[in-house]
Amino acid sequence: MPRSALRAAALSAAAMAVVLLSAAEAWAADKPAIDTGDTAWLLTATALVLMMDIPGLSLFYAGMVRKKNVLATAVQAFAVAALVTVLWLVAGYSLAFTDGGTVNGVIGGLSRVFGSGLPGSVHSLARTVPENVFLMYQATFAIITPAIIAGAFAERLKFSAMMWFMGLWLVLVYVPIAHWVWGGGFLGRAGVLDFAGGLVVHLNAGIAGLVCALVVGRREGYGHEYMAPHNLVLTLIGTSLLWIGWFGFNAGSALASGELAGAAMLNTHVAAAVAALVWMAIEWAARGKPSVLGVLSGAVAGLGTITPAAGYVEPWAAMLIGLAAGAVCYWSSVVLKTRLGYDDSLDVFGVHGISGILGPLLVGVFATRAINDVDHGQAVGLVDGNAGQVLIQLYGVLVIAAFSAIVTWALLRVLDATIGLRVTREEETEGLDTVLHGERIQ
Repeated sequence: MPRSALRAAALSAAAMAVVLLSAAEAWAADKPAIDTGDTAWLLTATALVLMMDIPGLSLFYAGMVRKKNVLATAVQAFAVAALVTVLWLVAGYSLAFTDGGTVNGVIGGLSRVFGSGLPGSVHSLARTVPENVFLMYQATFAIITPAIIAGAFAERLKFSAMMWFMGLWLVLVYVPIAHWVWGGGFLGRAGVLDFAGGLVVHLNAGIAGLVCALVVGRREGYGHEYMAPHNLVLTLIGTSLLWIGWFGFNAGSALASGELAGAAMLNTHVAAAVAALVWMAIEWAARGKPSVLGVLSGAVAGLGTITPAAGYVEPWAAMLIGLAAGAVCYWSSVVLKTRLGYDDSLDVFGVHGISGILGPLLVGVFATRAINDVDHGQAVGLVDGNAGQVLIQLYGVLVIAAFSAIVTWALLRVLDATIGLRVTREEETEGLDTVLHGERIQ
């Protein structure tokens, strides 16, 4: 072979080697690096939220119903956790958190059905943790949202109707809304902010709970019979588990260990404490005594209201958010419900629905670039010079409230016309523990 040909071949090989090396370096640079610290934190946060989902919510609700309905109420959160987990893996996660192509603004795609494609992958929202961890973390949010609704129809719904409603509601309501806000949908693109679920979880569940209370109707004897909580110690333990688990809910939504997670945790704790004190003080002044249930309800109201703002505000703003939560949610749960006469058994709308309205709007007021630079240095909320964020947040509230209300109403009407929603009057009088599950507590 001529020397010139050998030289040309050598140069070509060298050029090819340079190209391949450059491509390998670029691939390595683009490939996300799994951070063990972030992964460990998100695994911990997942366990904390699951603690909220099952023992926390079960005990919180079970203590507030009458003795004859304790088991039937407690098991709902457990059963919902099992049902939602399966539905989430089958299709819920994929529809909520993947690209939907031409309908991406409305619903996601099917690339992750049955958990396909998870090994070795990460999600764009959490590039330092394995995607299977992110899927599991988001599953805990999907579990607690429909489970919260159960408090609105406590002591009167069939177990079969509850299970059908929860499964259908998850797919038809929760999944689309999660995609709209967090999965690349049209609300997130419009600039709607929801750090950890004020819109997706609390507003969504609260509105659905109100619709359930109105459609299902009042409990037999409501307003005439004594329906005091059976065991507030259970509710106190449940609230304690919720408070602690909420750190996974809010601080975990940073999706990494670091300053943002710390800020979210501090803001969460401060808002819950202030709201509990405010509810206690108002009730003490109005009724002469601070009730145990009032203190617990105040804490949950503060937790729900800070949720959409936890990573977007500073601690002084978290205190103001807690103050507003305690006062406004007390009014909605005690004054408004009494005046309107609807039977939201465990105050799902009064606490979660109202906090789901109040919290996102206060994000528009108090969000600041000091905590989370969501706009690349531009003003975020009203206090930081951007009054328009309040209107964007209001847009998110109105869209989600309307969609949740309409689809929830339609689901309930279909189920009532097919399998029926309520137990009979005689069964309700006897108690759901015995009627639905053949068991009772002594």
